[in-house]
Amino acid sequence: MLAGVPYDARDPDLMEAREHARRVMAQATAELDPERRQEIYASVLGSFGELSFIEAPLFIDYGTYFHLGEDCFLNTNCVVLDCAPITFGDRVQCGPGVQLLAADHPREAARRAADEELARPITVGSDVWLGAGAIVCPGVTIGAGTVIGAGSVVTKDVPAGVVAAGNPCRVIREV
Repeated sequence: MLAGVPYDARDPDLMEAREHARRVMAQATAELDPERRQEIYASVLGSFGELSFIEAPLFIDYGTYFHLGEDCFLNTNCVVLDCAPITFGDRVQCGPGVQLLAADHPREAARRAADEELARPITVGSDVWLGAGAIVCPGVTIGAGTVIGAGSVVTKDVPAGVVAAGNPCRVIREV
């Protein structure tokens, strides 16, 4: 899975890891103390930078492969399918409902029918803002200082220091 080669998501070890993450996310969502909630998130994520903050609920596949830099913020209802590493620089901000989807599927119907899956990493540079409802697709890198408009579908790499928006997401101007 992490090597970027096809894998079986029904593997018992992978299924158990996802279930563990869901149990931890349910615990975090039910926690009323915001400080304790952050501790719960930090316990399952690969990295949880100082001053980072996540609004509940957060939906993750594994957590282990999601890395937050310093002072990041995820608003409510974010989805993180981290079957490949998803890495944030520092001071990344995500609006409500942002989706980070490292999960991918073969284009051939027979391979999909056999439950074959793929995964490609996502990298988000420092000082990026992902507007509400933005979707970041597998294998995408977003450069530092970039703003992704609300509702955008990011299917390809976006350079540093730009404002980009749309479906598919396109550079509109420099910051």
